[in-house]
Amino acid sequence: MNKLIVDITNPDIAEEPIRKGFGRGLKRAGELDPNVVAACADLTESTQMHLFKEEFPDRFIEIGIAEQNLVTVGSGLAAAGKIPFVSSYAAFSPGRNWEQIRTTICLNDQPVKIIGSHAGVSVGPDGATHQMLEDLTLMRVLPNMVVIAPCDSLEAEKATLAMAKDDRPNYMRLAREATPIITTDTTPFLIGEAEIFEVGSDVSIIATGTMTYHALLAANKLYHDGIEAEVVHVATLKPLDSQTILKSIKKTGAVVTVEEGQIIGGLGSAISELTAENLPVPLRRIGMKDRFGESGQPIELLKHFGLDAEHIRLAAHEVVDKKLN
Repeated sequence: MNKLIVDITNPDIAEEPIRKGFGRGLKRAGELDPNVVAACADLTESTQMHLFKEEFPDRFIEIGIAEQNLVTVGSGLAAAGKIPFVSSYAAFSPGRNWEQIRTTICLNDQPVKIIGSHAGVSVGPDGATHQMLEDLTLMRVLPNMVVIAPCDSLEAEKATLAMAKDDRPNYMRLAREATPIITTDTTPFLIGEAEIFEVGSDVSIIATGTMTYHALLAANKLYHDGIEAEVVHVATLKPLDSQTILKSIKKTGAVVTVEEGQIIGGLGSAISELTAENLPVPLRRIGMKDRFGESGQPIELLKHFGLDAEHIRLAAHEVVDKKLN
């Protein structure tokens, strides 16, 4: 196992909601730079912005249920020299205010940090309306926008601090439920860089966000099947670390992409575009296949929609067989 991560097979692996890491990171960013400000759309505790609000009440704005206003205020704050973080549920931001993000933030290249929480089917019982599956696609197509999906709360904390220092518009996706903490305090995070979490030679499993944990579980299963999977964690979907990804694919000759969102336009599309232009290989995409989510427990939904470790394992077998035949 790579020293960058913990033993993911440990049944007592620690868990924490990824959004809590963001909350800690935002508070720390505020301590480090007085220009960091925050605004929320009436979901301060849900998005964990309350930690910043309590520490810096004069640097926090409660916008209310007005997500379009949320990002336009953020753009204005950035134009005035501030470093604004704006948060809501991903279903509403960017789900409801994409045009304002496009026009006031990206077109003007304002370094607003947009936090979309409660994304993916792992939102669970809240159902299809709140299970945002299209956010990575929506944000990835915007010029100037950086797109980040951390794998756990520790990485979210590091990503938040990195975003505060980045001079571009940023979007970060967060999950709602507690998820395994698979990285450590010393695991590196740099915007635009992918990390090899498991070294292998037979297939590259390229994952982002919460699905990296499931990719690692699948790699463990594949090892017992006689297949050595290389797990590439892509925390930054844009800009994509093409060099690291292509190096892995060139070595293995087969790819499975894994994401907790629509496969149309998301990570799977990004890797498909990259390989089609540079290194065509057998490829299988794991993700939501042009459908909405449903209500249920997170683990049940992951299995139902084919996003769990077993489905990743089967997809890896398929692309390895194609490569060999």
